[in-house]
Amino acid sequence: MARVFLTVLDSVGCGGALDAAAFGDAGSNTLGHIVQACAAGRAEVGRSGPLNMPNLDALGLGAVIRLSTGIETPGLAAKPTGRYGAASEISRGKDTPSGHWEMAGLPVPWDWTYFPNTEPAFPQDVVDRVCALAGVGGILGNCHASGIPIINKYAAEHIRTGWPICYTSVDSVFQIAAHEEHFGLERLLNLCRDLAPMLHEMRVGRVIARPFIGSAETGFNRTPNRRDFAIMPPFDTLCDFVSRAGNRVHAVGKINDIFSGRGIDTYYKGKGDASLFDRLVELMTEAEDGALVFSNFVEFDTLYGHQRDVSGYARALEWFDSRVPELLGGMRAGDLLIFTADHGNDPTWVGTDHTRERVPVVVAGAGTGEIGLCAMADIGATVAKHLGADFGPAGRSFI
Repeated sequence: MARVFLTVLDSVGCGGALDAAAFGDAGSNTLGHIVQACAAGRAEVGRSGPLNMPNLDALGLGAVIRLSTGIETPGLAAKPTGRYGAASEISRGKDTPSGHWEMAGLPVPWDWTYFPNTEPAFPQDVVDRVCALAGVGGILGNCHASGIPIINKYAAEHIRTGWPICYTSVDSVFQIAAHEEHFGLERLLNLCRDLAPMLHEMRVGRVIARPFIGSAETGFNRTPNRRDFAIMPPFDTLCDFVSRAGNRVHAVGKINDIFSGRGIDTYYKGKGDASLFDRLVELMTEAEDGALVFSNFVEFDTLYGHQRDVSGYARALEWFDSRVPELLGGMRAGDLLIFTADHGNDPTWVGTDHTRERVPVVVAGAGTGEIGLCAMADIGATVAKHLGADFGPAGRSFI
């Protein structure tokens, strides 16, 4: 029986969203602008020349960018041997839960709550709740920020006072950074877990624990022990449908957090994208007939998109592509291998936040041809049909 490997390259959008202007993102194009920067010699740190992704390009990645936005893609010009298209989102967010829920058949049925870009950013009752749960006299940050800079700014004061570093973004998130040793990892996770019900009641999508280590002398670094406490999906998703059909669902990366564990049999969090890829390769052998292996590779977003690091983003894409043959070589007859994304995060764009874009859909195991412009929910509908599972009303199979 066939298996499906649904693989999300977090934030690897392909531009062209018709409603991008409503988000302030008209013209954003994560993949397209990286391709252009590489071809123009503007992404030369740790790499050089045009973007080199021959394996995904052979399946149709370059064709996806041209389909979505009409721009040229120097370095990505292969004639596709797979199925390819570009998917649009209808949920009113450009964040992780919105993208993943929608591709799994559940467009978000409400408006998320976002915190204002002011200082302070959080209502006093939320601050009071954090302080009460943590047993501290205050918080640090209380603003919109990118994770690594705000940790560097407040880490020393955090260690001295014990106050957690709390921040948000244009996404519907409440993030808490704390030192694993001085504050304690379990204490941080418990704080976020206990705070989450209050934030979820407010329709804030995620409370995210952002542990870090280090010192002022050695520098501070985030650890792989991040944990997302996401709001529970209000209706069934692809994972529920596949599980109900009697098939196994394996989650790799933050998928288990995004879906609050619903419909998921096993999960692996890993220690960075390299370890996640190793686990995905293992599952090409281990996954049962009829299984869904749902994975997310987050470092494109966290390390390079939000940091506006074009060279780093290009390096990460080239690294990922270099390992794609390991996945293709592990496919069995009838398997589908789908590469997609959940939103954009154009490293050439202003600010540090996600960008509203279409996402690529590149498929191995389904023949050759253009899928065209499709809905994000069509991804989940295709997976469900291939695995003989029911699916909700959103989406239709493109195979």
